[in-house]
Amino acid sequence: MTDRPRTPGGAVPPGRRPRPATPRRRPGGGAGTLPDPAAPRGSGPRKAAPASGRTQDRTQDRAQERTQPPRPRPPRRPPPRRRQTMRLKDPMKRLNAGLLIIAFVLSLFAGRLVQLQGIDSGKYEALAMDQRLRRIELPAVRGTITDASGRPLALTQEARGVFADPSLIDPAKRTEVAARLSSMLGLDVQKVLEAISTPDSRYVVLAHSVTPEKGRLVLSLGYRGIGVVPESRRSYPSDAVAANVVGFVNQAGDGGAGLEYAQNKLLKGVPGWQRVEISAGDGQHIPMGEGQTQEPVPGQGLRLHLDQDIQWEAQTALADAVKEFKAESGTVVVMTPDGRVLAMASVPTFDPNEYAKADSSELQNRVVQEAFEPGSTGKVITAGALLEEGLVTPESTFDVPDHLWKYDKKFKDSHEHETYKNITFGGILAKSSNVGTIMASENLPDDKLYNYLTAFGFGAETGVGLPGETRGLLHPPSTWSGTDRYPISFGQTVSVNSLQMASVYATIANGGVRVTPTLVAGTLDEDGAFTAAPAPASRRVISEATSHQLIRMLEGAVGREGTAPAAQIPGYRVAGKTGTAERYVEKAGGYKGYTASFAGMAPADDPQLVVQVVLQDPKKKYYGGDTAAPVFQKVMSFALKSRKVPPTGTVAPTLKMFAD
Repeated sequence: MTDRPRTPGGAVPPGRRPRPATPRRRPGGGAGTLPDPAAPRGSGPRKAAPASGRTQDRTQDRAQERTQPPRPRPPRRPPPRRRQTMRLKDPMKRLNAGLLIIAFVLSLFAGRLVQLQGIDSGKYEALAMDQRLRRIELPAVRGTITDASGRPLALTQEARGVFADPSLIDPAKRTEVAARLSSMLGLDVQKVLEAISTPDSRYVVLAHSVTPEKGRLVLSLGYRGIGVVPESRRSYPSDAVAANVVGFVNQAGDGGAGLEYAQNKLLKGVPGWQRVEISAGDGQHIPMGEGQTQEPVPGQGLRLHLDQDIQWEAQTALADAVKEFKAESGTVVVMTPDGRVLAMASVPTFDPNEYAKADSSELQNRVVQEAFEPGSTGKVITAGALLEEGLVTPESTFDVPDHLWKYDKKFKDSHEHETYKNITFGGILAKSSNVGTIMASENLPDDKLYNYLTAFGFGAETGVGLPGETRGLLHPPSTWSGTDRYPISFGQTVSVNSLQMASVYATIANGGVRVTPTLVAGTLDEDGAFTAAPAPASRRVISEATSHQLIRMLEGAVGREGTAPAAQIPGYRVAGKTGTAERYVEKAGGYKGYTASFAGMAPADDPQLVVQVVLQDPKKKYYGGDTAAPVFQKVMSFALKSRKVPPTGTVAPTLKMFAD
């Protein structure tokens, strides 16, 4: 059924009844008519005829809708844009675009080329060089150490260093290589295996200071990635002679003890380096390849005051005494009155060529590193102070009992005796009486005694320049208790090292002037030219007259009525003093055993040499006159003959030990 056509203008065709208008519904579902858009703002709604209840409900709904705000309408989506495509209808445009892209890519390559060949050329050249060259350290030739006559105590010899290039070693052969090399070079096989397995490494040192013969054997194995380089090795031709003085050089090429340690910088010099070209195949050095070298600067040598022959005799005599008297250790010092050290022996000792086999006690230089209470050898300081201050003379007399009490403490002599009636001060020193020394020093103030001790070198390093030296123990008077000054006067409750005590007797032998002990005479350059060391410091401690008085008194101690007749040397006048002191052992927390010692000089009327001997904890005999004095006699006799010191031909005056 088709609709009838409407008449123009929207009129209803004739013969048809018009359809009532249906009110338009507002958004939100409410009924009612929409306002006429053409109606003026503010005009009210059109009046409607009364309607039924349904119509009223719709009217109410429209009224409610008017009071509510209108709901926003969703925005309209813009129509989709058409995709525009670039069409290069002209072939020339396409060609130009392609050329532009190619030019851009080529400019990137050109820029990189400029960077590699121009800006960073040095960097990449160095990297390329590193792939072909290997840096090898060239240690400087270490300076020689000689005795006073130029005989070598330590010298440098030709050697080889063994290295590995882990990147060239076949992993399947590493265990075999490690086993062969460790056996040949005396190394730990596990450490060698770890070294040749080091990742990302081209150079690993396996051993230093290998003899040239062993270096050739290593190369004869034919292992790829194992090579040798020239080096030098430290050798000690006299073996254990002066070992504790000279020291040793460790695997790293640095001094490990003694003068090798103390003078390491001077002896070592300045190391150099060499960059050598290495073949890509087997990693061997190309002799005619490119390379760079920084030559090392050789170290300076040292000439010592030590006399190798006297040193050998001192060590031999000391070792025999330590063994004979079952002592724990011992030391011997031989020096001139002006402080030059001719021998410095320490037992036990070691061979510096095989220092790794020695324990710490053997490596120790006990002459300067071990402190002990000097005992009666220290009485000469108290005697010198009393003579210098005019408080006594060698002929001053005392009645000395076997013992005496000071406050609540008993002091006694080493031997029981009846009271020495009218014994002279010279006799007190010759008999080594502790009680007599206390009685003679009663009027010496504490600070005076302390000042003389420090002037003779107690409580301070000697200045000899050896490592690990102990200052000993000397407290200031302000800390002394009521009875401390008495044992201090006869050499107890203070401690010194052997060189300090030898220096005391050298000061007396030198007319009362103390000279700093010296071991190094001077330096040697690479051509052997000698430069003397600066003169050591010196200062007067006591007058020459006092020193002569002390020497005459010390001659009495070596006489028949003294404590050390075993120190006498036929044809020579000898002056000296024994010492037998209780030995303080830190580990035990108290005194245990004894320290036996003797210090003396000869010829007594013109002193040329001073010898000091110490034996620690001798168990067979422990008196200094029985144990240390015989060692003094052997060493001094040899030293006098070695130095060609003739007897003076004079006769020692008789020491008056008792007054009439």
